[in-house]
Amino acid sequence: MSPGGHVDELAVLHERLAELQLELAHYKQKLAANEGRFRLLADAAPVMIWMSGEDGLSSFFNRTWLEFRGRRLEEEVGNRWVEGVHPEDRDFYLETYLKSVSTRKPFRIQYRLQRQGGAYRWVEDTGVPRYDGPGEFAGFIGMAVDIDDRKHGILTPDEDAVRMILTLTERERQVLSLIATGKSTKDTAKELGISYKTADSHRSRILEKLSVHETASLVRYAIRSGLIEP
Repeated sequence: MSPGGHVDELAVLHERLAELQLELAHYKQKLAANEGRFRLLADAAPVMIWMSGEDGLSSFFNRTWLEFRGRRLEEEVGNRWVEGVHPEDRDFYLETYLKSVSTRKPFRIQYRLQRQGGAYRWVEDTGVPRYDGPGEFAGFIGMAVDIDDRKHGILTPDEDAVRMILTLTERERQVLSLIATGKSTKDTAKELGISYKTADSHRSRILEKLSVHETASLVRYAIRSGLIEP
């Protein structure tokens, strides 16, 4: 090969390298723009969202997460947030999470997370691997949901059920509450100091007002309205 040909090949290689560097710069700019849009959307979400890098360390938490924790982003990134996981749940969480990072498999786990004020709340955390390009593992993205009320059997009252319960008189609500907790009409009458006939009459009116026909439906109404605990 002539010296001139060798120089031409080097020039072509340098030109191609410059093109690749330019393409890489454009690609990184596009990724940065996409990530910026993602963060804006994530901050508007009503659920807690987090993101980690390929090393497994957390790099982003949305506004809902930070408000829940009562901390700033710089206090949570890396592995700083893990100190908020309940000591009894921490090892199990780390084992599950690190295994998912190494295998690049999704995970779902429940653990207690300390919120602003110091109390611990049960959350369900779901994470999935994310990729910047075909086969280019970039870390994990996840979503955590507060399930503490569900975990402890606390239900949010159903608005329709509450509205129907409010159509009852105070005495009818007392009768409903006792019947829904398993009291017979006779026992309800005795506890309220009324006659059996009066208690049975209240029960009939309750069934009519709520448009139901059996005790099981009364129990469901009482639970859905928050009149009794499940």
